[in-house]
Parts: sequence; structure tokens; C-alpha cells
Amino acid sequence: MKPKQIPGIPQQKNGSFHDTEKYIHFENSEITDENYEMLKNRFFSINQWENYCGKKSAEFKLHNPHGAPISRLPQENDLIRIKIPGPGNPESNGYEWVKIEKISNQLPNVGEIENITMICIPTKVPGQNKSKHIAHFYSEKSTSNFRISKGLKFIKIGIYGRNETPNMNTSFIGKMRNSLIGIGGMFGISKIQWKIFAEKIIEF
Repeated sequence: MKPKQIPGIPQQKNGSFHDTEKYIHFENSEITDENYEMLKNRFFSINQWENYCGKKSAEFKLHNPHGAPISRLPQENDLIRIKIPGPGNPESNGYEWVKIEKISNQLPNVGEIENITMICIPTKVPGQNKSKHIAHFYSEKSTSNFRISKGLKFIKIGIYGRNETPNMNTSFIGKMRNSLIGIGGMFGISKIQWKIFAEKIIEF
């Protein structure tokens, strides 16, 4: 199976990928608009993602570019600290870190009226100047891409992983851990996690 071609989502070149989508259909455009506004609020409430998605979800916390926790709307260059189920990152107190590289409105895909795309890339621990290691199980070439959209009578959330290769720029223990997680991702474990996320965050 090939990755979907989505406007604004990076091209798949190396490693594994996943496409996770969830639609909800409505009777008319007014109800669609109301539900899309609720989805948009949830989409931008990154600190609440875990609450929407239940105990099976990872923990997400928004930080500014300097690493301080924040509770405002996300902006480009902000950071997201992630605590995944299972063994944590040994070099970053058990957390993964990603940077919000881009937040944008893309040209509508087929059937869409409006959309928002957020692209995240692995990054190092903020303020950790001594180490240049990426604090994530995937390499800096991978991207996690979140996209919400609405049509005339539907809303949709999509999570698209691209160029997912294990991060080898880390300690020996980290390399072993990241390789195992990378193998798990290739066999669909990460897709299962994102499927739960997509289904729960779009339910009202």
C-alpha cells in the first residue's frame, strides 16, 4: 500500500509511514460547522489531548521554544513533550520531544471546504546545549502530520506519519530502544495508537 498524497503533507521517501483518518458525517452544513469548531478547539488544545483520548493515549504537553510549559494556542516553533506508553527515552527523563514546524491552511483536497495542517518534527531537549541528540525514537527526517478538515456535510481528522526511521543519534541503550520501537511502528503499533487518538478526539 502506498502513502496517500495529501496537500501540504511531506512526501514519503524512506522508512515506514502510516495514514490514519476518521470521518464523521452530518445531515446539514450548519451541524457540520458547529462540530468542526469543536474539533478545531480540541485540535489546538494539545495539553488536553490525553483527556480526550483516554488512558491508552500518550501524554502531550505544549511548551514554548525555550521549554517552558504553556497553555495558549500552539504556534510554529513551539515544542510538544510526549510521554508514550512503555519504556521512556533514557536521555530525556522518559520523554520524546517534537517541534511544531508548520501550522497552515492548505489548498482544499477533494470535497473539502476548509482545513488546518500541523507538521511536527523530532527535536532535542530544550535548553540541553551539551547534547545534540534528538530526543525522540524517530530520526529528525521523520514527520508527524496532523490535519483537520471539513466538507459540506463531514468533518475529518488525519494523522500521517512520513519517513519514519529509528533515531540512531543517541546512546547505545537509546539505539536499542529506538530500533525496537521503529520495528513496532513498521508493523502497525503506532497506527493503532493514532487510530485510538483519531476516533476519540473527533467524538463529541
